[in-house]
Amino acid sequence: MMTFRLLVLSVCVLVLAGCNTVAGVGKDIKKAGQAIEKAAN
Repeated sequence: MMTFRLLVLSVCVLVLAGCNTVAGVGKDIKKAGQAIEKAAN
Protein backbone atom coordinates (compact mmCIF):
# COMPACT_ATOMS: atom_id res chain seq x y z
CA MET A 1 0.00 0.00 0.00
CA MET A 2 2.84 2.39 0.84
CA THR A 3 4.49 1.75 -2.54
CA PHE A 4 1.24 2.55 -4.36
CA ARG A 5 0.85 5.84 -2.48
CA LEU A 6 4.44 6.79 -3.27
CA LEU A 7 3.87 5.98 -6.94
CA VAL A 8 0.69 8.08 -7.10
CA LEU A 9 2.39 10.98 -5.33
CA SER A 10 5.36 10.82 -7.71
CA VAL A 11 3.09 10.85 -10.76
CA CYS A 12 1.15 13.83 -9.40
CA VAL A 13 4.35 15.79 -8.78
CA LEU A 14 5.65 15.06 -12.28
CA VAL A 15 2.35 16.07 -13.89
CA LEU A 16 2.22 19.34 -11.98
CA ALA A 17 5.86 20.12 -12.77
CA GLY A 18 5.20 19.39 -16.45
CA CYS A 19 2.23 21.74 -16.53
CA ASN A 20 4.27 24.56 -15.05
CA THR A 21 7.06 23.97 -17.56
CA VAL A 22 4.69 23.99 -20.53
CA ALA A 23 2.99 27.16 -19.26
CA GLY A 24 6.36 28.86 -18.92
CA VAL A 25 7.37 27.92 -22.46
CA GLY A 26 4.04 29.24 -23.74
CA LYS A 27 4.61 32.58 -22.06
CA ASP A 28 8.12 32.81 -23.53
CA ILE A 29 6.83 32.07 -27.03
CA LYS A 30 4.07 34.66 -26.61
CA LYS A 31 6.60 37.32 -25.58
CA ALA A 32 8.83 36.45 -28.53
CA GLY A 33 5.87 36.75 -30.89
CA GLN A 34 4.95 40.14 -29.47
CA ALA A 35 8.53 41.35 -29.92
CA ILE A 36 8.49 40.23 -33.56
CA GLU A 37 5.16 42.01 -34.17
CA LYS A 38 6.49 45.16 -32.53
CA ALA A 39 9.62 45.08 -34.72
CA ALA A 40 7.52 44.56 -37.87
CA ASN A 41 5.47 47.70 -37.17
